[in-house]
Amino acid sequence: MREVTVRRSPRRLSAVIAVGLVAPLLAACGDSGSSDPDASPTPSPSPSDSPTGSASGSPSESPTADGEPRVRGAVADDLRVPWGISFLSDGSALVTERDTWKVLHLTKQGEGRSWSTTDLGVVSTDPGQGPSVEGGLLGIATSTEAGVERVFVYVTTADDNRVLATTFDGERLGSWKPVLTGIPRADFHDGGRIAFGPDGFLYVSTGDAGTPDLAQDEKSLAGKILRITAEGRPAPGNPFGDSPVYSIGHRNVQGLAWDDEGQLYASEFGASSFDELNRIQAGANYGWPRVEGFADGGNTRGLTDPVAVWSTDEASPSGLAWADGSFWLGALRGERLWQVTIDGDEVDSTAHFVGTYGRMRTVVAADDDGLWVTTSNHDGRGDPAARDDRILRVRP
Repeated sequence: MREVTVRRSPRRLSAVIAVGLVAPLLAACGDSGSSDPDASPTPSPSPSDSPTGSASGSPSESPTADGEPRVRGAVADDLRVPWGISFLSDGSALVTERDTWKVLHLTKQGEGRSWSTTDLGVVSTDPGQGPSVEGGLLGIATSTEAGVERVFVYVTTADDNRVLATTFDGERLGSWKPVLTGIPRADFHDGGRIAFGPDGFLYVSTGDAGTPDLAQDEKSLAGKILRITAEGRPAPGNPFGDSPVYSIGHRNVQGLAWDDEGQLYASEFGASSFDELNRIQAGANYGWPRVEGFADGGNTRGLTDPVAVWSTDEASPSGLAWADGSFWLGALRGERLWQVTIDGDEVDSTAHFVGTYGRMRTVVAADDDGLWVTTSNHDGRGDPAARDDRILRVRP
């Protein structure tokens, strides 16, 4: 466990930099930090060739110190880059696999902690899948309308990134239809997290698609957080008129979560110095590419500082969840789960499971089941263990 206290002020950066001095500051391009050739391997047996999506029983808990979060087994294993998780009204969950483009249905078995996994098939889209290092079948969100389960996914096609929608009857997914198209795509920085907010609108995180200046272009959908209706229209009250754009100046956001007060936060990949946790306000500019991390004078007027920053080798943040009064942030290159508590201007960050499970990507709150946290060791930048990738059950 490593703990550091930071404040939302450039004068307090020394506390964060002290953490970063543990290892060199290396570039954090997209998911991992450049091509991540120096990422520490996951201590594990040889990779598994087991088929996708086998169910897990009830493995023993991981040993931790008193008061520390515990991994209480795996919900599912033998997955291939699980990227998005969303719970349905009946308590079951849908999971996306980035590279296989499959949607999986996880259902609880009886009164125990065993879950079964059903393959619902590959998401099909026009104009077809687009090869991409970091793109693919990414985020997923669900909503229930008049008893009908609607399912939304973020995908990388040959032409763009887009949001698709369908329905789920408990056994089968319907046909996929585009809801929002035209989000710039690239091999890197595709964003991809989607989630319904407390206001009932769908929030969509995008990357700068490798063209940093797009993040400052209010007319581009790249490098933004978007806010739309379930039909894909700009949500009422958006700050840039008849536009889905909600906030600008983002490099690559892959985590969205709301606290108990309904305040939105987002995790964001930095370039070569600092990854960020941002408090998102409508119409705010988060600085990329004019600034990375905290603004420090110069041409930074009108920019919004992050709540907290980390060195890129200790984070490369992806999924974000709110549970038990803390934010929980999955770190890819950092191979850890960050716990972040916020009290006014004071932010406490504590690292858990450092190097134990390899790259940790998606984090979701799972009601009475604590947190679900996915590993991402099959994404081309990790060292897969036997039974990877997994969805771990973490008790905060």
